[in-house]
Amino acid sequence: MGCKVLHIGAGGYGERWCDTFLPSNVTDGTIEVVGLVDIDVHALERGRRHLGLKTEQCFTSAQEAFRAVDADFCSIVIPPALHESIVDLAVARGMHILSEKPIADTMEASVRIADKVKAAGRKMAVTMSHRFDQDKATLKELVSAGALGRVNTVSCRSLCDFRIYDSWSRFRHEMIHPMLIEGAVHHLDIMADLAGAHCTSIFARTWKPEWAEYKGDTDVIALMDFANGAYGIYEGSSAQSTGLNPWGFEYFRVETTYGTAILDHRELEVFHRDSKRIYQKSRQGEGQQVSLLAGKKWKNALLIEQFCKWLDGDPPLVTNIEDNLQSVAMVFGAIESARMGKPVKVQEFLQSFREGAPIAL
Repeated sequence: MGCKVLHIGAGGYGERWCDTFLPSNVTDGTIEVVGLVDIDVHALERGRRHLGLKTEQCFTSAQEAFRAVDADFCSIVIPPALHESIVDLAVARGMHILSEKPIADTMEASVRIADKVKAAGRKMAVTMSHRFDQDKATLKELVSAGALGRVNTVSCRSLCDFRIYDSWSRFRHEMIHPMLIEGAVHHLDIMADLAGAHCTSIFARTWKPEWAEYKGDTDVIALMDFANGAYGIYEGSSAQSTGLNPWGFEYFRVETTYGTAILDHRELEVFHRDSKRIYQKSRQGEGQQVSLLAGKKWKNALLIEQFCKWLDGDPPLVTNIEDNLQSVAMVFGAIESARMGKPVKVQEFLQSFREGAPIAL
């Protein structure tokens, strides 16, 4: 019998969980979905059909669901501002938690959630699904193999055309920093993983062009320092004119001692330095093509499986909440940097919320 799951959120991206991620793990016996929650009765009914649940297993009230359902963990796929209220219900019921990113919509709430989960003795992880996509996982394996040497710089470009209101789900168009909180949270997480170290400093600029139908900033450029001496360059936009590198088809480049690895539109190529030549030049598209890793599950489907293995006694999932605070600190550190107009020391920024000390910038 697999882990019993109470799933929160059947609309929007939650429907993808109901029709794809959860069912693939139900089929192989990894999980059993025992309850479903959504305030939208139409989304709830669609999710019920996808998961083959009985009507009495579906709820429009999270409070009622947590009272009625006995589960090993809950999965949370609702807007980040609502995450903490669900975490409170879960820890009160003794459930573990698997949540969509980010942990919460503020640094303060993210740290509060991590502290609550730890105090309750529960396990919580965040579905940093992009890092576990097939193409990004292949790039990570290539860089980690050692043949390319030490990482010098990591670059990422994500340029999406979501400029029209409601094209990227309405709640994002109402946010103050939609690109950083909802997009860059994935990209910065991947960059730190590729660099192989925590981020120590981030300097960001954010803005909103006049054509972007958002309340908040849609564009960001950021520079990062990592603890091992690597550097990062990030360019992101949710209101770019042509969708040059849209969601899931980002550009990543890793520069190393002995070569360059480029991932662009899910195609990976590597360039190796010829030690016999004193001068070299290359062109994207003319490198050595690298086949993507084989696997039956990727992204959230894989993370659900790995989370269940953690509950069964395996080592902690690498996206456990304590480690994931590093990614959240990069995002909110970038927001603070953009506000202040100067770099933020990421580790001191994070620690200040844990100890209540003044923020060191």
